[in-house]
Amino acid sequence: MTTHVAIAAAGSGGHVFPALAVADALRERGLSHADIVFFGGDRMEARTVPAEGYPFVGVDLHGIRRSLSVDNLRLPGLVRRARRAMITEMQRRGTGAVAVFGGYVSGPAALAARSTGTPLVIHEANAVPGVANRMVARRADAVFTSFHGAAESLPHAEVIGSPLRGPFMRFDRAARRPTALSSYGVDPDRPVLGVMGGSLGAQFLNDVAASLAGRPERSFSIIHITGPTHAATISTSAAGVSDWVTIPFEDSMVDFYAAADAVLSRGGALTIAELQATGTPAVVVPLPAGRSYQAKNAADLAAEGGAIVVPQTTIDDIAATVMEVMADPVRREAMRSVHHEIDHRSAAGIMADRILELADA
Repeated sequence: MTTHVAIAAAGSGGHVFPALAVADALRERGLSHADIVFFGGDRMEARTVPAEGYPFVGVDLHGIRRSLSVDNLRLPGLVRRARRAMITEMQRRGTGAVAVFGGYVSGPAALAARSTGTPLVIHEANAVPGVANRMVARRADAVFTSFHGAAESLPHAEVIGSPLRGPFMRFDRAARRPTALSSYGVDPDRPVLGVMGGSLGAQFLNDVAASLAGRPERSFSIIHITGPTHAATISTSAAGVSDWVTIPFEDSMVDFYAAADAVLSRGGALTIAELQATGTPAVVVPLPAGRSYQAKNAADLAAEGGAIVVPQTTIDDIAATVMEVMADPVRREAMRSVHHEIDHRSAAGIMADRILELADA
C-alpha cells in the first residue's frame, strides 16, 4: 500500500525550503513526487514547490495583519475554507501523515489533520516559536525544533536542527570554490564577502552593501543577493562599481557559500543553519522585530564563535565590523573551524523517518 504525506509550508524560504528538504528525504525512502502533496498560499511556495515536481494545493489564506485591518475580520472564514479544502484533498489521497512547518497554513493544516484523525508532525524553525505552531503543538504526535530555545516552550519537542537539502549534505568548499568563483565572475585572488537578506531580501543590508562597495579602502569582492524586490535598483547602482556582483535570487546557495569567505546576513533560521552546515564566518544583523527571534536564532552560533552578532544600529557601525572581519584572515579561519553543537544535515532524515513511522502505524 502506497504511503501518502501532506506538507504545509508557506510564506518564505525559511518555511518552504526545509519542507522541500523533508520531501526529498521522503523520496529517498521510497515515496514518489506524487505521494507528497504540499499545501500553501500564493507566495513563493506557489512557484517553488511545483517547479520541484510536487503536487501543490493553493488555499486563499494569509496571516494576521500586525496593524488594524479589515482583512483580519475575514480570517476565520478563510481558515475554515482552507481546512475544508485540505480535508477534501487528504481524504481523496488517503493521507497517512501531515507535516507543518510554520506560517499561516499551519493552523488549518493541523485542524484538517485533527478532523481526519491523521498523525501530525510539527517543525519549528525559529528559536522563538511562531503563533501557529504554539497553538497546535499540544495536539501534535511529534514536535521538532531547530534550536534549544524553541524546545523549551513547546511540549515534548526534540531538537534536530533545520532540514537542509542534499547539496548541503555534501558541501565541500575547497572542491566547489573555483567553479563558484568563476560562475560569479569575481577575482579568485581576492577574498569575497557574501551579502544576503533572506529569500525576500533586506533593504537595510542592501544599504550596508552599497556603503561597503563604495569604500576606496575595500580590498575584497562582494557577491550580493539583493532579493527580487530590490534587484533593479541595486543592479543599477552596482553597474559602475568593480567587484560588486548583484543577483536577485540564488538557486544554488551552496555556490554562494563556497565562494564567500564571510557573509553579512540577517538571522533567519535557515540562514543560521546554512552558515553552521557550511562553516561560513558571518556578521549577523538580526531583524529588530518579532520578539527578537532572529537574535535568539543566532545566539548559539555567536556563542560558539562562528558569528558576530551586531544589532541594527547605523550603517557605518556595521560596515566597520565587516571591514574588520574581511581584513583578518586568521580570525575568519578561527570562526570557520568552530564545532557546532547541532548538526542540521541530519534533520531532514530524522523527520522523514518519523513521518513514515506515524503514517504506517
